[in-house]
Amino acid sequence: MKIALDPFMHRHVPLEKLPRLAKDLGYDYLELSPRDDFFDWFVHPRVFPSRLRSFKQALKDSEVEIASLLPMFRWASPHEDERQAAVKYWKKAIEVAVEMGVDTMNSEFGRGPHPERGSCSACCHGGATTESSEAAWWRSMEELVPIFEREGIQLNVEPHPDDFVETLHPAVDMIRTIDSDNVKFLYCAPHTFHFGDDMAQMIRDSAPVLAHVHVADTFNHKGSSGLRYIINPPGSTARIHQHLDIGQGEIDWDLFFKTLAEIGFDGIMTACVFAWEERAEDSSRFMRQEIQRYVDTYFNLR
Repeated sequence: MKIALDPFMHRHVPLEKLPRLAKDLGYDYLELSPRDDFFDWFVHPRVFPSRLRSFKQALKDSEVEIASLLPMFRWASPHEDERQAAVKYWKKAIEVAVEMGVDTMNSEFGRGPHPERGSCSACCHGGATTESSEAAWWRSMEELVPIFEREGIQLNVEPHPDDFVETLHPAVDMIRTIDSDNVKFLYCAPHTFHFGDDMAQMIRDSAPVLAHVHVADTFNHKGSSGLRYIINPPGSTARIHQHLDIGQGEIDWDLFFKTLAEIGFDGIMTACVFAWEERAEDSSRFMRQEIQRYVDTYFNLR
């Protein structure tokens, strides 16, 4: 198992200094999420040879590895210009992964087009629907899966609140339909209450393709008769979740780690907290220690 840090809260740290910071916080692995000097959100990768060389050297010097690279592109946009651009960016990102010797990438199913051109949750305004976004995603996968297979890179995909697929079981079914050893499922714990109601069963149901988990806490937005959060105006379609430190929300962590151990999970486990930039180092250090404590408690019983 690889216990990795998503360094999004540390994205202002210079790229070549990031591996040393991760090591100082207790991590041997990074899951490199979007940052403006590498894979920025939704645009062409900002990676050139000298930057790549210096980052690779910094990783080597710090004895830190990249567990996964996380690009975010509009591969599920029903607008063909956006989708084709996203596929082009994906191909460049895969080239970067190959150059770095990284064998895993992860991403989200996608929310469809640029917000100014519509969204899945606002289909009446922009003309984008969940069906058209899913169809666009399948077209993108038809182009990209053969490349992942040829290059020996595994892609781990997660549903996300306000994606064209938000819940667990359709997402797992889609991944299993692809039927490729190079495309697997990512279970994001802070999305649990959007995925469904039975976390342990959802983890078991995803077990055949589960290769990656994100670890962060959240509150159950459906709790207290739907009044855990109060949003005005009532009936808003906004999606709310947090990425908090373990113990600050309502995830049953004993059940989470116990179930992962029961299914024999042995993939990537990423500390994925975004909520505390003002105490980012303390949060990342705490998460590393807590994840290890749970792993030692439950996985050593196998």
